[in-house]
Amino acid sequence: MKPIEIDVKGKGIAVAELDNRNSNIASEFYQILPIEAKANLWGDEVYFEIPLRLKDENTSPGSIRGDISYWSPGNAFCIFFGTTQPYSPVNHIGKVTAGLDLFQKVRDGDVIILNTK
Repeated sequence: MKPIEIDVKGKGIAVAELDNRNSNIASEFYQILPIEAKANLWGDEVYFEIPLRLKDENTSPGSIRGDISYWSPGNAFCIFFGTTQPYSPVNHIGKVTAGLDLFQKVRDGDVIILNTK
């Protein structure tokens, strides 16, 4: 669908591609780029609040390595880079296609910029 860049300031850039699993949410998300936020960690997941307040579209209780998702209870963008599963169902909107290992270096408070590619 549409490629995006995930820039972890001072650590590197990963690339992701939005897909059609939750096409309405993915489209709304793409329209608000760029976004700058501070990272939070939960296991092998990086997440942060984004300025979207959307209802669930087609949630999934699980994730696989590389999924990027929208979590409606926290209005959060989530990057699953390991085996950690979502706290509660998420709306998958894409996949990291390059640089997934970058997220092992992310720490709480790191600045992340999401942008179109």
